[in-house]
Amino acid sequence: MLFILETTSSFSQEEVSVLVDSLAKVASPADKTILSLKVASGLADIDWERTRYYIDIAKENAIAVNSPNVLANYYQTVGGIYSEKDALDIALENFFKAYEFYELITSSEKFKLDNNLAIVYARTGNQESALKFFRKAYSYQQIYKDSLHLASILNNMGRIWLEKDVDSSLLYFKKSLKLAENIENPNLKVYLYTNIGKCYLLKEDFKLSKEYYNLAITSVVPKTNLQNKAWVYDEFSEYYLKIGNADSAIFYSKKSVNILDSVAPYSFEHQRAVKLLYKSYLTNNDFEAASRYFEKYTVISDTLNLEDKRVNVEKLLIGEEYRNKEKIRELEESKQHSRNYIILLVLLAILLFLGILLVKFRNKLKRAKLEKQLVTAKQLELNANLQLKNKELIGKAMIEMHRTEIIEDILNDLKKIKLKAVKKETQNAIDYIVKRLKRDTSSNVWEEFELRFEQVHESFYKHLSEKHPGITSRDKRLCALLKLNLTSKEIAQITGQSLKSVENARTRLRKKLNITNSHTDLSVYLSTFG
Repeated sequence: MLFILETTSSFSQEEVSVLVDSLAKVASPADKTILSLKVASGLADIDWERTRYYIDIAKENAIAVNSPNVLANYYQTVGGIYSEKDALDIALENFFKAYEFYELITSSEKFKLDNNLAIVYARTGNQESALKFFRKAYSYQQIYKDSLHLASILNNMGRIWLEKDVDSSLLYFKKSLKLAENIENPNLKVYLYTNIGKCYLLKEDFKLSKEYYNLAITSVVPKTNLQNKAWVYDEFSEYYLKIGNADSAIFYSKKSVNILDSVAPYSFEHQRAVKLLYKSYLTNNDFEAASRYFEKYTVISDTLNLEDKRVNVEKLLIGEEYRNKEKIRELEESKQHSRNYIILLVLLAILLFLGILLVKFRNKLKRAKLEKQLVTAKQLELNANLQLKNKELIGKAMIEMHRTEIIEDILNDLKKIKLKAVKKETQNAIDYIVKRLKRDTSSNVWEEFELRFEQVHESFYKHLSEKHPGITSRDKRLCALLKLNLTSKEIAQITGQSLKSVENARTRLRKKLNITNSHTDLSVYLSTFG
């Protein structure tokens, strides 16, 4: 029988209604979590379906807040609710979830959680784990020097050791009693005196056992919990039964039965008290009374068996419902993860597709750039070839002009020599040479130039004639030379004309070509004809 300081929340139906109304008015998820948990605690014993509903509301809001304090409080409270419903495995699960959050923060609530875990483990019969968490709670309370909590923890540790080692148990109880001497808490002292009396009874030190049982009886005051009183009377009755004092055993067990008939009928405490009473009557050879209380004991046992079965079914249902909800939640989370995974894959696919498009676009730009560079290079090469051919045309034209000039000079010199020659043979020879030279120069230099020019600039004369059909061959020749970007001075040298004559010819050509804008360059205009 553990001494539990923690108090569970209990509310009347009216108080629960007030809390539900308050819940509808608050907007903060943290406040909604707290109020929903209070409502769930208030409904736990009267409407489990609504309890689960408000637990779910609390969880939804606690997750929305995403605060370690709020989440730890949620799981600790829910663990307490399931602990009250005897669903101890679910209680432990929630307590440990709370424990994970308390590891992240510093909070006095962690002591309560250690204490709760120890109590639940004690109820499940896991004594080692119960002692482990009681020690943690004890270490925490030593820091704050809370005598009441320290004494209650030591009492609980003594109760656990009672089944393992009576001497160790007695040590814990006495340490607790030393702390309790300065504490105004009659219930704790009743517990301790009774527990120490039990230890000495197990050690068969009946004198000390009776002494501490008497101290427990004298410590009972009007404020003492009635069930605690009944427990003390049962322990004292068991003591008297063991030493063979049936009358005293009947006296105390009867007092216990009378209390429990009113405050806890058909409970395990009630069953134990009635059992002690019929055994005491049996020891006292009062078979009629023993038979009567044995029948009562049987009725209580049957009722408890039925109740136990009902409770077990309820526990199973609660556990099954909890597991189903957890599975549904896990499935929903799994679906959400799957959806997120699919979305991620789709996004990755889109990014990959965009990446491929980007690479293709970049490659296309590179190809376009390379093609442009290639076209530019080809154009530059064509322009270079064109300039080279133009230079060849100009060079050949100038060579021909110089050759013609030289021949003309030779012919003039030969004419002078002929006039001075006396012999007929000499004059005939000079005439023969002159005829030969004239024959060599009779070929039209400009016809050859134009032929070569048309090979380089195939469509120039054609387009020029189509646009300006009235121009003469001399005009075409000047246009060809201007097309080659020759200056007036260079044209004068090639044609053997004076610079002024060339300038005048250019002016006349502008008029024929209808170039009235003085800013239009004649060479640039002619370059548009190909």
